[in-house]
Amino acid sequence: MPLTGTDVDRFELARPRLQAIAYRLLGSADEAQDVVQETFLRWQAADVARVEVPEAWLTKVLTNLCLNQLTSARARRETYVGRWLPEPLLAGDVMLGPADTAEQRESVSYAVLTLMERLSPNERAVYVLREAFDYPHREIAEILDITEAACQQIFHRAKKHVAYGRTRSEIDEAAAHRIVEEFLAAAASGRTDELVRLLTKDAVSVGDGGGRVPARTRAFEGAVAVAKFVRALFEPAEAKRAIVGGSSEIYAWVANGEPAVVAVVDGRVVAIMCLEVTAEGITACRTQANPDKLERATEQWAATDHGKPLLTV
Repeated sequence: MPLTGTDVDRFELARPRLQAIAYRLLGSADEAQDVVQETFLRWQAADVARVEVPEAWLTKVLTNLCLNQLTSARARRETYVGRWLPEPLLAGDVMLGPADTAEQRESVSYAVLTLMERLSPNERAVYVLREAFDYPHREIAEILDITEAACQQIFHRAKKHVAYGRTRSEIDEAAAHRIVEEFLAAAASGRTDELVRLLTKDAVSVGDGGGRVPARTRAFEGAVAVAKFVRALFEPAEAKRAIVGGSSEIYAWVANGEPAVVAVVDGRVVAIMCLEVTAEGITACRTQANPDKLERATEQWAATDHGKPLLTV
């Protein structure tokens, strides 16, 4: 039976929430859009008149599609060139979902999305549904076809795996911009000690080029090593311009709720560096430079009033 206008409206009302769940589960906007579309096709093929609670039905279908995707993704990532990092989303992207509570903001931070790669598919699903969307354990258990007790155990295990061991700072957008401006000023100064002052002693820097652009497979570790890398990264050089197709305009921005450095060439986002900030300082610089994971950011950037760049390199 074809869907009625009311049935389509029900799905469209649920779409933003479904996209936000899928993005957190998969770490990819493109893959999230694909599973949401597949969920719609399943909705279209179902006898929706017999679906008592559409939200629960759609969430169950979407979550199980994501679990299948995560299982196959693990095999694909074994052959991925270099370090795999999630796709970052710029501030204002609807796919980031709700950000009303500290738990919701934390669950979509780039740091946590990266840490969630440690989790099994079931652990990731339970963590996201509980922490970010406040689903009761009973409902999550029904979605995953497990017992409520098992769901609670999985959640506690997932939280333990994702735990930092350090206190992450809550930062508003204005503060995030100030942090990035100070970071870029230190990088542009050419003095390593200025950057070391902003970093924690155990700071790390990792990047994802996906084999499309050069990116070091192993992380830079320690404040001095990270500072030297960052200083070199923001020095103008013809070789770097050749790789990205021109001079990069550097902006202070916010991605996934964290301070971020955005590099843009002719309107195209070529890199996003997310800074993880704790009370002690910047503890991680995670850079996404794989062009395949920056297409959505480029689309959003084109629709954003971003002002003038802080640097051009």
